[in-house]
Amino acid sequence: MEKSKRPFLKSKRSFRRRLPPIGSGDRIDYRNMSLISRFISEQGKILSRRVNRLTLKQQRLITIAIKQARILSSLPFLNNEKQFERTESTPRTTGPRTRNKWAHASIE
Repeated sequence: MEKSKRPFLKSKRSFRRRLPPIGSGDRIDYRNMSLISRFISEQGKILSRRVNRLTLKQQRLITIAIKQARILSSLPFLNNEKQFERTESTPRTTGPRTRNKWAHASIE
């Protein structure tokens, strides 16, 4: 009876290495709007480093460039276009209110 030496060997998955989002020729600058706009969410928020797949240095430079562009009015601070699309006012209905179980606890 011969046991295999590695019974719990995971199968190797092939994956395609993703290209870096910023090329070596790209200048990270507040004027480079095509580059900066890739790192901003729909709401106008700066995306995290994990989402952007940037290095720490690149993320810092992108953040500074975005903030400079906002101050110079090249970029909006917030993007609230979705709010203004909803023209009809619908009453908000919430379910039955439940009290916090700690709210009525008293010291006896």
